[in-house]
Amino acid sequence: MLTKVYGSAVFGVDATTITVEVNVDQGVGYHLVGLPDNAIKESNYRIAAALQNNGFKIPGKKITLNMAPADLRKEGSAYDLTLAMGILIATGQLEERHPLTDCIIMGELSLDGSLQPIRGALPIAVKAKEEGFKHFILPKQNAREAAIVDGIKVYGVDSITQVIQYFNEGTPMEETVVDINAEFYEQLENPEFDFSDVKGQESIKRCMEIAAAGGHNIILIGPPGSGKTMLAKRLPSILPPLSLTEALETTKIHSVAGRTLGSGGIMTSRPFRSPHHTISDVALVGGGTFPQPGEISLAHNGVLFLDELPEFKRSVLEVMRQPLEDRDVTISRARFTVTYPSSFMLVASMNPSPGGYFNDPDAPVTSSPAEMQRYLSKISGPLLDRIDIHIEVTPVPFEKLSEERKGEASVVIRKRVTKARKIQEVRFRRNKEMHYNAQMGVKQIRTYCKLDAASSELLKNAMERLNLSARAYDRILKVSRTIADLDLSEEIKGEHISEAIQYRSLDRDGWLG
Repeated sequence: MLTKVYGSAVFGVDATTITVEVNVDQGVGYHLVGLPDNAIKESNYRIAAALQNNGFKIPGKKITLNMAPADLRKEGSAYDLTLAMGILIATGQLEERHPLTDCIIMGELSLDGSLQPIRGALPIAVKAKEEGFKHFILPKQNAREAAIVDGIKVYGVDSITQVIQYFNEGTPMEETVVDINAEFYEQLENPEFDFSDVKGQESIKRCMEIAAAGGHNIILIGPPGSGKTMLAKRLPSILPPLSLTEALETTKIHSVAGRTLGSGGIMTSRPFRSPHHTISDVALVGGGTFPQPGEISLAHNGVLFLDELPEFKRSVLEVMRQPLEDRDVTISRARFTVTYPSSFMLVASMNPSPGGYFNDPDAPVTSSPAEMQRYLSKISGPLLDRIDIHIEVTPVPFEKLSEERKGEASVVIRKRVTKARKIQEVRFRRNKEMHYNAQMGVKQIRTYCKLDAASSELLKNAMERLNLSARAYDRILKVSRTIADLDLSEEIKGEHISEAIQYRSLDRDGWLG
């Protein structure tokens, strides 16, 4: 007897439907074909134990299981339930009271028949809906995530027994329903980290607001304990709320990486990723034998924070150059290529010298100019060229630390940032690939960052007097455009240029030369 059951494989952030064909014939043997990996090849032991512990068995016949398309590599243990149901129906141990052609079935089996969670439930549900499937049966831990997708009934189950009763006896299963709008907007007004917690540092908060408004990458330079990490962690709280499209896209990436099980459902806040400086280049950009998204993709639509930037290996930092420019990363293997989105804001922090202090006569540790130059030269010019804002962070004095008055709340700052972003959306409405000022190229800068004679003269004098590099020119124009948007000004004025010039610390003579 031949039976077909349907599962799904995830490649990149998209899924491909897999047809599991089970054929039972005279003879003895268990043959699993269709390029399965070791985890799938070992499934017969898990399936045999799970069936036996629930009153069923794999009969002593010749069973051939083909996972089509046969030339596509399959990996992981999520096909256990798919294969088990195919075997039970093909060997006549179950009646097919519900048509298998309408169902996607996925789940990893424990030896007692209970189900373990799987990865990629959201992209699987999206693909199943596209291809006309009506039902999706999967482990209960993944049900809320898959139920985000409208137009397909999602059934979360605890064990294979529930699935057997559904097909054999017609016992109904409880459908998982998620009110996506209620879930999406519930947590927007209560950020975990708030700018009101930060004492002093008003100029740095202003700088972070500008970075958020224009999507600019930013680097914070300052001694230990000056608040660089504290400020960086609060940046997501002032970014515009995720749109529903962005939330779904972000959730898909985290679903593929198996990182949505704790929260369940849709991601409502922008991701904040802070990898340790010992990270490898593959872990940062993604890859491996079976490619998985890296930290830059997990930070998609959010913030990637690299603390102590010069401590990262140079090879790790250099692999970010292309994703920062193209906002996606492509991983190629001999048989296939996957592309992960990676549109993130880079926030980096660093000490100004190996000892942590710069030109401070009272500092406990000082460094020579040669040591400082060697330390700062670990960051390449091409990488710095992709960072729009450089700002020096100074320690907060005791008077500010001891103040009881709270600073401006993140919700208030976010309203100003959101207004500026909406102006940019209108400005770039004809270009679908461009959403905010940081993405502007030379052509857009010449169009949208025109200066009057006085502002142009101010910028010229500043570049000559402060010995700013040529790469600083376009960056200053982009940042000044964002400052003008925050002021709701159509034209870039002298004060906007003046403020933007302050945010190019590392281009000045005495830092990187």
